Amino acid sequence: MPTADQDPASRPSGPPERQAAAAFFDVDNTLMRGASLFHVGLKMYQRGSFRLRDAAGFAIKQGRFLLTGENLKDIHAVRDSAMAIGTGLLVSDVKALGEEVYDEIIASRIWPGTRALADQHLRAGRRVWLVTATPLAVAEVIADRLGLTGALGTVAEIADGAYTGALVGEILHGQAKADAVVELARLEGLKLERCWAYSDSYNDVPLLSLVGNPVAINPDARLRRHAREHNWPVYDFRSGRRAATLGLKAATGAGAVYGLWRGLSKVRRPRT
Repeated sequence: MPTADQDPASRPSGPPERQAAAAFFDVDNTLMRGASLFHVGLKMYQRGSFRLRDAAGFAIKQGRFLLTGENLKDIHAVRDSAMAIGTGLLVSDVKALGEEVYDEIIASRIWPGTRALADQHLRAGRRVWLVTATPLAVAEVIADRLGLTGALGTVAEIADGAYTGALVGEILHGQAKADAVVELARLEGLKLERCWAYSDSYNDVPLLSLVGNPVAINPDARLRRHAREHNWPVYDFRSGRRAATLGLKAATGAGAVYGLWRGLSKVRRPRT
């Protein structure tokens, strides 16, 4: 069962506050189980966009992410691989791919508890934004499917309707998320002290610290400790919480990586 110190999304708010308030949700491990980019990469592999060795690298990083949370080195490695793979792809094709991945995979991985929090904010008249390192094209599909206000994500450079393989700015991670939200608040007339932010990762402390209502969801160990020290609400929507011992935790993680590898090894590149 989820645990929480309080219900942050259902606090009463009058009309003036609603106009200036918003909620910001991280995606990976906060809104959904696992990393969204992994599933996009797997779908691209199934379509013959890259080799099994590259897919195995994605699988190992996904298994590690499920176990221990975000690792900046892995995030950058996945980003660089994805950018290289995506060079020359049409924007319209990537959008269609994102919609397919959402419908086939991501929809079933959305945490019901996090979805309920987002819906509560919407019912209260607040805008709800995704803020994620996930590519913007994929983040926008998720936001649209969930009926949210919009998304901030990592922006890839586009020329003549296709991706060039370069980024516009940096990957939206850590301090970059906080900076993006500050700019969004300026443009949208939001008062950050009236806003909420939700994340699973200690790397998002800069974002969480910006708002008046920070909330840890499915937190990694460092964020859980930080949240307790700062009296932030903590929600955990994972079934049964994390394994109680390192031995069980390690065994579960090894099994996840092995299962991902076995699943990938059975996928064959489409005939051309």
